[in-house]
Amino acid sequence: MASTPDNMANLAAQIKQWGLTLGFQQVGIADIDLTQAEIHLDDWLANNYHGDMDYMQRHGHKRSRPDQLHPGTQRVISVRMDYLPEAGSKMLKTLENVQAAYISRYALGRDYHKLMRNRLQKLADRIHEEIGDFGYRAFVDSAPVLEKALAEKAGLGWIGKHSNLINKKAGSWFFLGEIYTDLPLPIDEPATEHCGACRACLDICPSQAIVAPYQVDARRCISYLTIELHGPIPEGLRPLIGNRIYGCDDCQLICPWNRFAKLTDEKDFHPRHRLNSQELLEVFAWTEQDFLTKTEGSAIRRIGYERWLRNIAVALGNAPKSETIIEALKAKLPHPSEMVREHVNWALIQQTQKNAD
Repeated sequence: MASTPDNMANLAAQIKQWGLTLGFQQVGIADIDLTQAEIHLDDWLANNYHGDMDYMQRHGHKRSRPDQLHPGTQRVISVRMDYLPEAGSKMLKTLENVQAAYISRYALGRDYHKLMRNRLQKLADRIHEEIGDFGYRAFVDSAPVLEKALAEKAGLGWIGKHSNLINKKAGSWFFLGEIYTDLPLPIDEPATEHCGACRACLDICPSQAIVAPYQVDARRCISYLTIELHGPIPEGLRPLIGNRIYGCDDCQLICPWNRFAKLTDEKDFHPRHRLNSQELLEVFAWTEQDFLTKTEGSAIRRIGYERWLRNIAVALGNAPKSETIIEALKAKLPHPSEMVREHVNWALIQQTQKNAD
């Protein structure tokens, strides 16, 4: 196919329709000029807000310069896919139940990386059927890609004060994916910002990790502490984690734009193994084999059994005093992991102090 403006405009329209047919809720096209996003990223890194996430700076500017990551890239096809598995009221009920284990809702079902990557490949295959060979590479949170900045440029939403992407008609409960391509497709209008004077996400953050609008200090973020951090959780932050054992959704739950969010139709994103309604003591009792079995095909698997126990021990330390909890913690004292033992001991001290009170 000749790369005339008319041909590319027709192809772009087809790509968006094919994307919807494949189960994406929206498809947009962006150019690769991320100058402003690069400045923001450099400032964020200079402030050490990335914590131990060394991969955020390991690739230099490949993250903000798509044609360096994949030579020949001219455009980025950006897609979003809704994943919300249940209503916000149900999530709040779980958070308020101090015996419950709260898991970020994006991780309740099948790992989104594989599902979305498969759909993006199907989209690329469909483009190939139409025009023949073309240069491309698909990404789903799998390489140094500024996915939110690209999605904003592609018109899928704006980056909110909590640093998540927000869509006026769909809220923020969705995944993002990209196809880098050498096709000179027409680009979409970038999304405009609609947070206004609202600061609900800053005020609700349990650990005050949103240090300023559009600035998140990952070192304080519960998602970072329970997922990305490999070592011990800083003691001063443990009480702020509450019963959140994998990630945190508070800033999304409070966002007024999420009143427009829709429940997902993707069955693969629905909860598995009652992960949306497990109690802390139940999941703390899992053996390593239980953990591996019940997190098979899940994003949760990546933190491993040791960090899983670390997180739950903290949540049990934060729970109201309970002899049952104390006994469960004592049973884990012989665990071979020094990190698990340290967090279990901390939790026992918290429980003992509550009993003394």
